[in-house]
Parts: sequence; structure tokens; C-alpha cells
Amino acid sequence: MNKTVEVIEKDEIKDVEYRLKSIFGGSIGNLVEWYDWYSYSAFALYFSPVFFPNSNPTAQLLDTAGIFAVGFLMRPIGGWLFGGIADKYGRKRSMALSVLIMAIGSLIIGLTPGYNQIGIAAPFLLLFARLIQGLSTGGEYGTSATYLSEMATKKHRGFYSSFQYVTLIGGQLLALGIQLILQNWLLTSEELHAWGWRIPFFIGAILSFIALYLRRHIAETAVFNAQKTVVAEKTGIRALLKYPKEVLTVMGLTLGGTIAFYTFSTYMQKFLVNTVHLSKEKSTILSFSSLLIFAILQPLFGLLSDKIGRKPLLIGFGVLGTLCTYPILITLTSETNTTLIFLLMIGALIIVSGYTSINAVVKAELFPAHIRALGVGLPYALTVAIFGGTAEYLALWFKGIGHESYFYWYVSFCILISLVLYTTMKDTKHHSKIED
Repeated sequence: MNKTVEVIEKDEIKDVEYRLKSIFGGSIGNLVEWYDWYSYSAFALYFSPVFFPNSNPTAQLLDTAGIFAVGFLMRPIGGWLFGGIADKYGRKRSMALSVLIMAIGSLIIGLTPGYNQIGIAAPFLLLFARLIQGLSTGGEYGTSATYLSEMATKKHRGFYSSFQYVTLIGGQLLALGIQLILQNWLLTSEELHAWGWRIPFFIGAILSFIALYLRRHIAETAVFNAQKTVVAEKTGIRALLKYPKEVLTVMGLTLGGTIAFYTFSTYMQKFLVNTVHLSKEKSTILSFSSLLIFAILQPLFGLLSDKIGRKPLLIGFGVLGTLCTYPILITLTSETNTTLIFLLMIGALIIVSGYTSINAVVKAELFPAHIRALGVGLPYALTVAIFGGTAEYLALWFKGIGHESYFYWYVSFCILISLVLYTTMKDTKHHSKIED
């Protein structure tokens, strides 16, 4: 009897180790991809004059943000391309290919000469690199969300899948951490503006090749292996069109969440410099510290969703995001106390965690296995391209015309639209198609 119990316990331990190893491998690749993606945003304050020589800092950031937004246009193509590969040939193969393409984009940015050296070709090469990275990132989300959700057990699916945003935020933290090191210990401000901003892109390329190695040695999901004999006609866009309700649900889920996330994470560092008038160094420290707490919150919210369901967390985000976004942002514009600024940032990120921690698993639970990666990735990428990718550009545009507060209302309204969906949808924890 005792031997039987010991065997069962050993099998359970092996199963947990297997899942953790696979989730770690998938997550590390996700971290590296998002590090490469966010390095652009984190160091835009330094390299924007190199590609866009203009005396107005807001105009320079606006041009850089425009290319950031254009990069998002490739994400639906990436969602379609890599989602199709993942559903037809495997999650593992798709994730390995996407991280390889990200490495190429980072190398191009790191090696491209400035406007003073090659003229108009400089911003065009920057644009090309961002299009490549957008293609890669567009394919990363749907495939990694599917992989993590399928690797997790039913009981802990919210917890395990939350690590997608842990690593996504981790990529941003890594970018900011490298920025802090360069700013405070290794380089002067002049050196960072002149050439030091290239360093993180070379680091990103190296890390991408390391992630490629790790992803080639992770296991394929049992769910994919069980359904890989499905004929080709049952995958792809034609098959996805048989699930219009699920597609629209993914888009509605994403709308408010992605705008809130990009506002309080990616754009916040520029907002602190350009609107709150903090120094670049201080804004980097505040952004890094708040995002570190944000990353820690993700698995806690994921665990909570395993206990009480996904829907209560989404509704909590929708209600608080709608009511609190404008007050938080308008207060930040006139606040000078860094402690209060930091607390306001943390408050916003706690609210956003109700979406970020579980959005991947909610979307994965909507679709059957043969169309899951495409179903999660394509509508998500479309929504992010339209709304998330333009959030920073809109914020800077409203500031440029003297009505920055219009952007705060815009974010609140988009969250409200998603809230309507949250209140009407089923709780995917109790209606998951992953078990099917």
C-alpha cells in the first residue's frame, strides 16, 4: 500500500516538474520577445533625435510613437501566420520561429546608422525593423497563451497562464533595468543619446538566440498531439469563421484591457517625463519599481481566478478602470510628490491586473484545440493593432493640440465598452473548451 502511494506521489512530482519545465521554457522565450519589443519604447527618449532631428521633444516622440504604432499593424498578420503554424504544425515550432524573427529585427535597429549618416533611409530601416518585430510579437501572444493554458492543469490554469504576463512585464523590467544600469553606472547622458541606446538591442538579439535554443527543447502540448491528425480543412481562417461569437468576445475582452495596459505601463514612462516633468532617470526608477510589483501581482490574481472564477476579476477591472482612470491621470499631471506619484501608478496597475493576469486563459478557454492559437492570436492582434498600438500616439497627439485630458476620457470609455461584455459573457472557468 505504501509503495503504491509512493509511486503515485513520484508520478505527481514528475508531472509537476514536466509542466513547470515546459512553462518555464515557453515563458522565457516570451520574456525575451517582449524585452526586444519594449526596448524600443524604453529607449525612445534617447534615440528619437537620431532618426528624427527636430528641436521639439514632443514632435520627436510623436514620430517615434508613430513607428511604434505602425509596428502594431503587422501583428494581425503575425497572429494569422504563427497561429496557423501553431494549430497545424505545433505550438513549439511556432514559438521557436517567432523568437528567431524578433532577433533579426533587434539586430537591424542596433546596426542602423542615424539620419545624419544615411538620411531618410534611417527612419525607413527603423520602420522595417519594427514591422518585423510586430510580425513576431503578433504571433507570440496567441501561441504562448495557448501553450501555457494547455500545459496547465484545470485546477491551476489561471495561475500557470498568468505567467504569460509575468514574463511580458518581465521583458519590460529587463529593458528598464538595463536602462537604469546604463543611465546610472556605465554611460553619461551624452553617450546614451549618441550610441549607448544601441546596446539593449544587441543584448536582445543575443537573448533571442538563447530563447530559441530553449524553445527547441521544450515539450509539445498533449492537447495538440491528441488532435494533430485533424485534416487541414479544419484549421485556418475558414475554420475560425465558424466561431464568430468567440472572435468578437476576444476583441471585446481585449479593447479596454490593452489600452489600459499600454497607458499605465508602456506610455507611463514618457508621460512622467513629458507631462509630470520628472527627470528621465527618476521616471525610469518609478516605472521599474511599479512594474516589478505589477509582475508579482499576476500569479496572485491568477490564483484568485482559480478560486472564484475569471468573470469577477474582469468585472472588477471594468468597473474600477472606468471610474478611476481619469482621476488617476489628471491627478498625476499636477502631482510633485514622488511617493504619491508611485502610489497612484501602483493603484492603476492593481486595477489593470484584473485583466492582464487572466486574459490569456480566458481567450484560450473559448476555442477548441484545432483553432485555438489562431482564435486567440488573430482577433487579439487586430484589436491591439487598432487600439493598443495607437494609444501612445493618441496621447501625444492630444497633448500636442493642448487637450491631453481627452485621452484620459478615451481610455475610460474603452474600458466601459469592455465592461459591458464582461457582465454578459459566461465564466470560462466553468465553460472551458480546453477539456473538450
